[in-house]
Amino acid sequence: QEQLVESGGGLVQPGGSLRLRCTASRMITSVFNPSTMAWYRQAPGKERELVAEITGRGGTTYADSVKGRFTISRDNSRKSATLQMNNLKPEDTAVYYCNNRGTGREYWGKGTLVTVSS
Repeated sequence: QEQLVESGGGLVQPGGSLRLRCTASRMITSVFNPSTMAWYRQAPGKERELVAEITGRGGTTYADSVKGRFTISRDNSRKSATLQMNNLKPEDTAVYYCNNRGTGREYWGKGTLVTVSS
């Protein structure tokens, strides 16, 4: 039973935009609301890295490489988090994974592929 389901990946040209969404529909609200939602990515031959995260209180953190281009947000009423990616670059090409963590637990999505290429 999947806890996190990602959507929104695909092929985009450099300079374009994509929006990724992660939904934790099976998670009860009292568990989701205080949890931290994050997006990680893993490019071929590289280690998985944090892209952005948002805490239950709305505090955000971004990797330096995406600051000013990506925006993470969450909608507690829908138990979801969104990663808006603008001005995409070829080096953003990777599998993007949703992550949810709280006290004593952590969940990962299966990942969605983002390819930035002309």
